[in-house]
Amino acid sequence: MKNTIKVMFFAVALMFSAFTMAQSTVTGTVVDSETKTPLLGVNIIESGTSNGTSSDFDGKFSLTTKSSKTTVVLSYVGFLDQEFEISGNKNLGEVVLQPSEFNLQEVSIIASVAVDRKTPVAVSTIRAKDIELKLGTQEFPEVLKSTPGVYATKSGGGYGDGRINLRGFSSENVAVMINGVPVNDMENGQVYWSNWAGLGDVTSSMQVQRGLGASKVAVPSIGGTINIISKTTDVEAGGNVYTTLGNDGFQKFGVTYSTGVSDKGFAATVSASKTDGDGYVDGTDFNAISYFLNLSKEINDDHKISFTAFGAKQRHGQRQNRHSIATYRASERGRKFNSDWGYKDGQVTSQEDNFYHKPQISLNHYWNISDNTSLSTAAYASFGSGGGGGTGGDGSKFSINNDDYRIGTLGTIDFDKIVAENEAAGVNGSESFLRASRNDHKWFGVLTTLKTDLTEDIVLLGGVDFRSYKGIHFTEVTDLLGGQYAADNANVNNPNNQAQVGDRIFYDNDGKVSWLGTFAQAEYSKDKLSTFLSVSGSTTGYRRVDRFLYLDSDDLQETDAYNFFAYGVKGGANYNIDTNHNVFANLGYIERAPFFSAVFANRNNVDVNDDAENQKITSFELGYGYRSEKLSANINVYHTTWKDRTEVARFQLQDESIAFANILGVNAVHQGVELDLKYKATDNLTVTGMASIGDWRWQNNVENVQIFNEANELVDTVDLIIEDLHVGDAAQTTFAIGTVYKFSPETTFTIDYNYFADLYAEFDPSDRGTVGPEAWKVPSYGIFDTAIRHGFKFGSLDATLTARMNNVFDTEYIADAQDGGDAASSSVYYGFGRTFSVGMKLNF
Repeated sequence: MKNTIKVMFFAVALMFSAFTMAQSTVTGTVVDSETKTPLLGVNIIESGTSNGTSSDFDGKFSLTTKSSKTTVVLSYVGFLDQEFEISGNKNLGEVVLQPSEFNLQEVSIIASVAVDRKTPVAVSTIRAKDIELKLGTQEFPEVLKSTPGVYATKSGGGYGDGRINLRGFSSENVAVMINGVPVNDMENGQVYWSNWAGLGDVTSSMQVQRGLGASKVAVPSIGGTINIISKTTDVEAGGNVYTTLGNDGFQKFGVTYSTGVSDKGFAATVSASKTDGDGYVDGTDFNAISYFLNLSKEINDDHKISFTAFGAKQRHGQRQNRHSIATYRASERGRKFNSDWGYKDGQVTSQEDNFYHKPQISLNHYWNISDNTSLSTAAYASFGSGGGGGTGGDGSKFSINNDDYRIGTLGTIDFDKIVAENEAAGVNGSESFLRASRNDHKWFGVLTTLKTDLTEDIVLLGGVDFRSYKGIHFTEVTDLLGGQYAADNANVNNPNNQAQVGDRIFYDNDGKVSWLGTFAQAEYSKDKLSTFLSVSGSTTGYRRVDRFLYLDSDDLQETDAYNFFAYGVKGGANYNIDTNHNVFANLGYIERAPFFSAVFANRNNVDVNDDAENQKITSFELGYGYRSEKLSANINVYHTTWKDRTEVARFQLQDESIAFANILGVNAVHQGVELDLKYKATDNLTVTGMASIGDWRWQNNVENVQIFNEANELVDTVDLIIEDLHVGDAAQTTFAIGTVYKFSPETTFTIDYNYFADLYAEFDPSDRGTVGPEAWKVPSYGIFDTAIRHGFKFGSLDATLTARMNNVFDTEYIADAQDGGDAASSSVYYGFGRTFSVGMKLNF
């Protein structure tokens, strides 16, 4: 019996020994080849199994394999896979992953990509895999809603009508750049996200640089910079096809293909998609065709060229008019209610719609002049056409309060009744009709950056940014609604015009903007210290052409150029105390030319505002970062003073004529604290968190503001009583917590909670003429979002299935408000209820 026990014990020991010998432990550290920084979340998988792990915040990993002799694969979105044959325990040391995209490093130079623990700015980076997981049917800016300082909403809810505020500053005060090229409108600074509807499909990474940012071009980023890096072209051949289906008829189909880099250094990538749906909000049906093309050629070791073209031709119905809370509650459609649409001859017809096509093309040249010096140049152009719909003639027929032209109480517009009345009017023309306010443009620019390493520690950069912009503004008739013509007498060159569809009415003018900017920046980096000092200058010139107010023979039809010089100085330093701790600080002063509307405030070529002032911004920031094996955290405090904010108010006098005021000295202070963290609780569970607490207020009252009539005569004075009032239109307090759980290397599940508070209704400072209360404070709200992604084999192809649900508990909340003094009098947009999408991608 004892011998039997000994034999059994020996057999068990032998089996255990064999099992132990069959395993191996593989360790290493993964870094980015360009920045040499650790990569978090790299997948390390034993080939042919589901056994795997991921790298931590320091890029380190440890994997125990199931077999002593096997293959380990390292993969990360945006980088080439690496495989290692393993036989026994092995430390791979530093594993350097190369970008999977050709010319990505050169693009990053122009685009001013911030580097963790080196660039002294508050920054958040969202990579392609996270965008794909979080986007679903959301607007592109909403991917950033868990980022400190960000408030993003869908506004009226039309496709592409979303907006974003950063540290309380609206889009015209946030620099948005695609591959380093500024895309803010050159007349008013705004960004219309519907123009970039397909951008989420081709974004390699998106970086939000809060505050002064790391941008090297002379752009006035008051709130910060949103830096979008698109795909270039893949090093290896391949592609994918994908589809997404969602709520309210949302459907999207797309394809992407890359040739890979040939032996002669040529590569090409093409992507296209089609999106359409009914829209969550009533009357906001949409359709869009998006496309992307990149052609790259490595001429030799010193020269590369790259051609990129992308755009989205789209049309969508809109909800332009906010309503009171009582109106939404009285409507059968609730938060989906939209007063700006109806039916004509059985077809959906929008009173307000948006249609646009704004392609952007660029030719980039990268030149390695020597081992220490390189020159990157981008020549770009954009030819945009499109606009937004509206009404002409008797607008009262479209009013929500006019039940005679509504199908039921708070119902849709009865277009058929309007058509019948216009047909009956006969030769008298249309009493009411539809028109579109067009905003076409022609935009050309050249952006060039020279980089030279003076020493191993000092880098000098300099660049020039030239832009020429022509905005073409007019109104055109789009639908006579059964009438014979639309009467218009606004054109002195064609009085008593009986306009047909496509004819121009009301106004026809151009805004011409020229820009020349330059910058110089010195960077010092040695051991634990990284610093930079940057100076920039720019001249902005405005001209106005008006073909309706002035005869073709009148010299006043085009104005002289009105030029404004602005400059900026900023600097900062980052110090890595040790491998875990770092601190940074930055400080800057920038000026920005007033907007076009401030110079030509009365919308003519005579009443030019000679007193328009540069806006002046002073900002400083302090930050601390912590990195360890499990935890990554950042905290920063900021203070931004905004002086001589452009504020031009228009008033209607008792005789119904228009007067205007150029209001100088309107100042605001935006300050706050921001925190973000990521904690890797286990190999499978990561927890993210964010807190942003702002205090954004108007700084001072402005007294004795002079109001001038159209003859430039002083007619009245008003006061602005705004001191210490909170700035509206963005939540000043936001929190977020999220979890990412990997059931396996192929399956990821996420839950995100976002909370928004201290949201004050939007108001115009020029409306505050007496001591009054704060704008209405919108109720706080929080929403849950969730998503799951699963990878699997579909035959011989790799496939991914992604499902997403936003606002899981169907929370009712107000996302945007226009102040009326209280909840009953303010007009609002409700946020979306529960929405969902399911998508599948096949890679080949």
